[in-house]
Amino acid sequence: MTTTSATQGIVCLGLDPGTRNFGWGVVRKIGTRLLHVAHGIIAVESVGALCDRLVAIEAGLVEVVRAHDPDEASIESLFFAKDAQAAAKLGHARGVAMLVCARAGVAPFEYAPARVKRTVTGAGRADKAQVAQMVRVILGLREAPRADAADALAIALTHLQGRAFGAPVARTGAGARLKSAT
Repeated sequence: MTTTSATQGIVCLGLDPGTRNFGWGVVRKIGTRLLHVAHGIIAVESVGALCDRLVAIEAGLVEVVRAHDPDEASIESLFFAKDAQAAAKLGHARGVAMLVCARAGVAPFEYAPARVKRTVTGAGRADKAQVAQMVRVILGLREAPRADAADALAIALTHLQGRAFGAPVARTGAGARLKSAT
């Protein structure tokens, strides 16, 4: 983890869990400026069984964390859908993400999907296309990212915007202890 200063800002990794397409986005905040660093999707749809996809997600996230060395992380919280099996699989992907973050000493903060949409678009029921377009505008991107990456960037933006209004940012728990031990 890098030392944060006023000139370097805060680097936040946003995570949009999925067991086939896992979105990630990195945003840096310097003062009040929000700067796009990187984004992508860990696509594991052809890997096979759920356990194999989770291994691929873990490997991909470890590389993202190593490459971008985030100061903080934000992840979409679970929402209850009609399909309990899909929610359980999503929970597995979230667990992998939390484990990768904890091992890196970066405790993830959780945000409900409606809060993310409200922060980025002003409406808690915005569709994925609206979220992607607002992310494009806010970060000054030439084109809107794919939906999963756009959602991850929106989650990072939500965390960084909340941070300006006194949201908790201190690392706590196992992640902080693991990082200090390495």
